[in-house]
Amino acid sequence: MCEGYVLEWLDTLISVTLNPLKSEVGSIPPEDINKLQNLIIQEKDKVQSAIKFTVFNLNDETAIKCAIKNYHSSLVSLLDQALENKGPFAENAAPQAILDNIISCIEELLFLIERRFTSYLGIDERVPATYFDLLKKELLKRLPRTIKKHREQHSLIPVLELIIREVEAFLNLPSDKHKHTFREMFYLKDLCVELEFLEYNDDATLYTTLDEVLIRMNFNSKTYIYNLTERIAAHINSVEQPSERMECLLFDLKSFKQLHKKPGMIFLTQNAVLHKQVDNWFSQEIFYLEKKIHYAIVPLKGGEQKSAPKDKEKEKLLSILSVDQMALILRAADDLRIVMARSLNSVFKNIVPFLSTPYQENISYDSMRSKSYSAEGRDKEIVTETLQQMIKKINEY
Repeated sequence: MCEGYVLEWLDTLISVTLNPLKSEVGSIPPEDINKLQNLIIQEKDKVQSAIKFTVFNLNDETAIKCAIKNYHSSLVSLLDQALENKGPFAENAAPQAILDNIISCIEELLFLIERRFTSYLGIDERVPATYFDLLKKELLKRLPRTIKKHREQHSLIPVLELIIREVEAFLNLPSDKHKHTFREMFYLKDLCVELEFLEYNDDATLYTTLDEVLIRMNFNSKTYIYNLTERIAAHINSVEQPSERMECLLFDLKSFKQLHKKPGMIFLTQNAVLHKQVDNWFSQEIFYLEKKIHYAIVPLKGGEQKSAPKDKEKEKLLSILSVDQMALILRAADDLRIVMARSLNSVFKNIVPFLSTPYQENISYDSMRSKSYSAEGRDKEIVTETLQQMIKKINEY
């Protein structure tokens, strides 16, 4: 059943018969067009059966993997050619209809492989440009529909809009900056499915059903993690007494750790996983609050200090580094004890009010401290390059 080149008929139809560079496609008689439409459906069913036969009747895993990868790469190439063939027939409905049918059938075959036999694919390989454009269009159509579907759930809208912005930015990365892989495309398809079937929970909890999906799928966007930790911080800060805040903080951490994690899932491979970043944020917040409670109970020895006169308006230093990048430097300085303070919070509290950036005159020291826990790879690179330039300059003195 599976001997020979199973895709031969489709290959010939797309590469020769419906290729405007090799055939007179526009002159195909109407009766032949109807026959072709039926034959395409039959051929799709034949290929579908051949793919299943390969997986369920071969005993050699290596042979199965090789066959499935060959099916997938060949179908992607045929899809590219079919899309290219469509270009010259914008005004000719008959060839357009045939090619649309072929494209739909190939997409169905690719969907079968990508959903049921993913483990046999080289999912870290780069997605071909034409196929990527097709997937990109599909994703950019599907995602905005989630907002329409959940428009009555006002609390979810800001995070849904954030997701769409992050995914759009990721899909629009130039090819010379990022090579989109099948793994990333499968992730985004799964994300769309999760959002489309999202069920809203009326219970007033800190972590919404949308948060549960994003945490389970390791949606490790820096913007989302900042949004999540900002909401957790607001929940904790709504309690006045430090001891009650600690109880609230520990309860929120317990709830976070109890949320399901799906192994092998990640949105941005260059970033640390979401769970690690949020765990680190909780650890630092607990450490800070413990110190704050301790010093409230056991104050430092010494007489009562006289109240200092009000500070004059602080003269700020302008830095070309971003808030995130300065946060990394200050945190590293504290970890290495280059600057000495009671806590990391004290370092930020005493230094940040005197700093500004070209885009931000007044910087919140608490916000900068929070950002130091979720560093992005690009920020680390810029800080490292800046420090290397300083070393070079020092050596020139």
